[in-house]
Amino acid sequence: MFSTLANKLSLLRIVLSPVFLFMIISDDKLMRELSLAVFFIAAITDWYDGEIARRSGTVTNLGKFLDPLADKFLTSSAFLAFALLDYVAWWMVLVIVFRDLLITVLRSLAESRGVHIVTSKTAQWKTFIQMTVLYYLLLLIVGQDVGWVKAVLGGTLPVLLDADVVYVLMFAVTLFTAYTGVQYIVENWKFVSSLLPNSKGVIE
Repeated sequence: MFSTLANKLSLLRIVLSPVFLFMIISDDKLMRELSLAVFFIAAITDWYDGEIARRSGTVTNLGKFLDPLADKFLTSSAFLAFALLDYVAWWMVLVIVFRDLLITVLRSLAESRGVHIVTSKTAQWKTFIQMTVLYYLLLLIVGQDVGWVKAVLGGTLPVLLDADVVYVLMFAVTLFTAYTGVQYIVENWKFVSSLLPNSKGVIE
């Protein structure tokens, strides 16, 4: 099932996600520092699995499902960690995680039925904004335990992680993420409606 290298890398990203989550919420400073390395290793596999699949001609339906799912596992684990560490409101994280997993499943179902859905520009911007804020928080939260980071940032570190600053950033991310989810469903309602009970399940 996971015979191709690309699929194995996607699976590795899924496995590393809970490992990262466990490490970053740990009380041990070394564990929190190493969690950053685990996250980056997992993130790197995101680029390589798709590239390897395309170059080797081993693109599979399983891979089309696993790759975006693994991405969402990794990003969701980071946002969940922020909530568990009390940096981000739980309702924001739940909205982001629900939207991303729902749309990923819908896109995978569409691909499995031969329905190709092009990622919209707003969805691409959503990913960019989401990842920018994610890395911002991740680096600063972990950076609190790293001596040279504290030395470089000095007194600005508490300001950058101020509760109001984080709330505004995450509120913007949550709002835009929810908007792109609604936009996706509206623009692809013909396919989405085919999945609903009492529908004929036929895409014309």
